[in-house]
Amino acid sequence: MWADATRALIRKGLAEFTHERLLTPRETADGRYEVLSDDERTTYRFTADRYALDHWDIRPESITRHRDGTELPLDALAFVTELRGCLGLSDTVLPVYLEEISATLAGTAFKATKPETSAATLARSGFQDIETGMTEGHPCFVANNGRLGFGVDEFRAYAPEAATPVHLVWLAAHRDRTTFTAGAGIDYERFIRAELGDTAVDGFAAVLAARGLDLADYLLVPVHPWQWWNKLSVTFAAEVAQERLVFLGEGDDAYLAQQSIRTFFNTSDPAKHYVKTALSVLNMGFMRGLSAAYMAATPAINDWLAELIAADPVFTAVRFSIIRERAAVGYRHLEFEAATDRYSPYRKMLAALWRESPVASLAEGERLATMASLLHTDRAGASFAGALIKDSGLTPADWLRRYLDAYLLPVLHSFYAYDLAYMPHGENVILVLDERGTVVRAVFKDIAEEIVIMDPEAVLPPTVDRIRADVPEDMRLLSVFTDVFDCFFRFLGATLAAEGVLGEDDFWRTVAACVRDYQADHPELAERFARYDMFTPTFALSALNRLQLRDNKQMVDLADPSGALQLVGELENPIARFV
Repeated sequence: MWADATRALIRKGLAEFTHERLLTPRETADGRYEVLSDDERTTYRFTADRYALDHWDIRPESITRHRDGTELPLDALAFVTELRGCLGLSDTVLPVYLEEISATLAGTAFKATKPETSAATLARSGFQDIETGMTEGHPCFVANNGRLGFGVDEFRAYAPEAATPVHLVWLAAHRDRTTFTAGAGIDYERFIRAELGDTAVDGFAAVLAARGLDLADYLLVPVHPWQWWNKLSVTFAAEVAQERLVFLGEGDDAYLAQQSIRTFFNTSDPAKHYVKTALSVLNMGFMRGLSAAYMAATPAINDWLAELIAADPVFTAVRFSIIRERAAVGYRHLEFEAATDRYSPYRKMLAALWRESPVASLAEGERLATMASLLHTDRAGASFAGALIKDSGLTPADWLRRYLDAYLLPVLHSFYAYDLAYMPHGENVILVLDERGTVVRAVFKDIAEEIVIMDPEAVLPPTVDRIRADVPEDMRLLSVFTDVFDCFFRFLGATLAAEGVLGEDDFWRTVAACVRDYQADHPELAERFARYDMFTPTFALSALNRLQLRDNKQMVDLADPSGALQLVGELENPIARFV
């Protein structure tokens, strides 16, 4: 299992580092490719098929490693250290990156111990079986399952692929340092009692009363168990000693961790809200905390966007929606705030939000699947997307077009009509499927932290103004080209082509048709279509791994998302020839 995990990670490293032009394979006389180490003594050889957007589909079994004429076993850590110069890894970043690579390998090996579920079976499974059945994580990042801070027992308890039920810890946080904000029509007392139940709330009140404290002086905060036992109980010990924070125990409801690690789906009552918690674990370029200050405006931003979507006939025609982040709570540790800047993980250790569940919105016969599942392949190489297409009874192009109308069309309309961009990667989108596996609509999530209005003149309510960002004119359309084309369609198109489900030209021709038809239906936006040309011959390559390799603790400032981008040359636009 370890050898297979190692081979899979090196395959991904060779493919994605080449895509980002950190490595430059040279073709050999026998039709293979080879990459030399920094000292040119070690050679990696492999075979690969190449697809649109400079995508390298490397055959894992073909990879060999040679040094001084001798074939050596594959070793993922050696792979990184042998190429550290090419990868631009500093002395500071390298050891942490190696730890992330090791943890990613451990996660991959753990997934291989689970019983095999074929793509065909998974495609007919329930929402959470699909969520916990994913094996790859983010398709672009090589070190994508670091989760630095989790031990082995905690990995088994809290990793999404472990699928272990979790009971959240609840704290009483004194109101003088805690803020609760909510969307329109939400009252704290009624909301908390609806989520927890009267018995649990009254029980927590009794715990406080036994200590001479009054629940009315406190707000209830859900906490990841790891965060309480490993961070807050020690780092915030003074707050506990002074009873600004009071441990109340675990809640009754069972939850499952989602692909994003710190977000939980309520399995005791699936119609209840997701809970997203602060988690001081380093994973894929960020410490996964939640800022109390940042959370305060979250419900208002979600309400604003939901109203915009509901009032727009283009969105309503394709039944596009978001699941709103309805309420948020955050605790401010004033002493740590006085000692740190806004980036500090010490300001992001105790906050939570509640996000709507998509389950309550399902019509008869509808079911859910995370969009990330479309890129999943089983151990036999069969794809989840291919299984859905087969079950649907549609032609592959027809199935793809329905998916594009549900997913890509709202992305395009948001950009062209409102200068609004999401981060619509696979984990941030939930697909609603019919009984046969056809996509009927899309639901976007993770709104407040990852949307941006790029129009500096847009009139926004004061509580929403935070999402405005000054994005250079020539970089605005990268929100589609990078996040949708390069970071998702690149993989989906290659997967379907390699499996023989849908040819690459047919894939991109269908994408182009979706774009053309949207533009034809909206002549009032013609000036913007010309200004931001989806059929431009090339677009800039935004390299994600380069961000992590440069700084794997804080890749990007969310308040200035374009400021830190690593742009490396250009990619040929695969839909340009289908204009």
